[in-house]
Amino acid sequence: MIMFRQYHFKDYHFTLILWVTLLSILGILVIGSAQSSSQQRQIIGLILGVAVMLFLSLIDYQWLLRFSWFYYLGGIGLLAAVLLIGENVNGATRWIRIGIQFQPSDLMKLIMIMFFASFFSHFQDQLNTWKIILFSVLLIAVPLLLIVKEPDLSTTIVTALTFCAIIFTAGLSFKVIGAILLITVPMVIIFMSLIMNPNQTIIPSYQLLRILAWLRPNEYPDQAYQQQNSIIAIGSGQLYGKGLNNNMVSSVKGGNFIAEPQTDFIFAVAGEELGFLGCCVIIILELLIAIECIRIGRRARDMAGTLFCCGLGALIMFQSMLNICVATGLLPNTGIPLPFVSYGSTSLITLCAGIGIALNIGLQSKKY
Repeated sequence: MIMFRQYHFKDYHFTLILWVTLLSILGILVIGSAQSSSQQRQIIGLILGVAVMLFLSLIDYQWLLRFSWFYYLGGIGLLAAVLLIGENVNGATRWIRIGIQFQPSDLMKLIMIMFFASFFSHFQDQLNTWKIILFSVLLIAVPLLLIVKEPDLSTTIVTALTFCAIIFTAGLSFKVIGAILLITVPMVIIFMSLIMNPNQTIIPSYQLLRILAWLRPNEYPDQAYQQQNSIIAIGSGQLYGKGLNNNMVSSVKGGNFIAEPQTDFIFAVAGEELGFLGCCVIIILELLIAIECIRIGRRARDMAGTLFCCGLGALIMFQSMLNICVATGLLPNTGIPLPFVSYGSTSLITLCAGIGIALNIGLQSKKY
């Protein structure tokens, strides 16, 4: 199998590139307003990301997926290295600095999609056997345990949900799904009841406080203030927003009411400065990107291409939902970037790489 193929560029999904570029540029504008010192680095990240995206769009995805086990083991090695030599920032060890600083858990999300797209396509006929199901759960459990140890609960949740979307798309039987739900639903209920006990030792105390602050913000003002300020900021933007780069002391960035507004709470800055309409544009663009990935996957030439595109679309959807729900107070506070919008070169370049592979799958789609 050759690395490059002859493509017909009439099959190139330029609309997907357009949505990604527009959303990323919008993200750069909001990041510059939230923290001007981060804007230039995000611009460089976008340039590199687009270059990686265009390069990977011309490489045969089937050739890339041949090395899925190598990616998987390399990703596990990087996650293990984080725990050994990682750099601690604000109480979390999620980054490695080797000349440049990057976050392996972001890279692992893409690796996981590539790996299981190849794995499930290879064992498609045996997918509903307990041997393959348990083996795949073991394979996903290893990176999840390493990520949650950083600690990075939000990335763990998004990665697990994306895995569920991939195995469901691969053709997991509804009988198997029903059996799993019969086991997991009671376990989740028992788990939730146990962690609500003040003396519990199952999860760290700070995570319990975040859940309690979400449920009862008036009783835990010190823990709930970021989400409450985020909600106020989004509401204060009203329909059109206060405008980018405003200097109002009452704004979330001007008054320093939210820590790291350029990353986890970038949606609060967008809501305040771009208003309801700006928030709608961001949500629609995220949705268009995810839907376009899934549309490409539906017409992929093989199961691996379908699983990769659907997994990438699911990742963008789940991560966007989690970030926006936290910023709007619909879920407990947990930090995760908003795809293509939040500051972070590792996340941006990794997502652009995934889009590049999806574009190549689109170039080799079935003809009807």
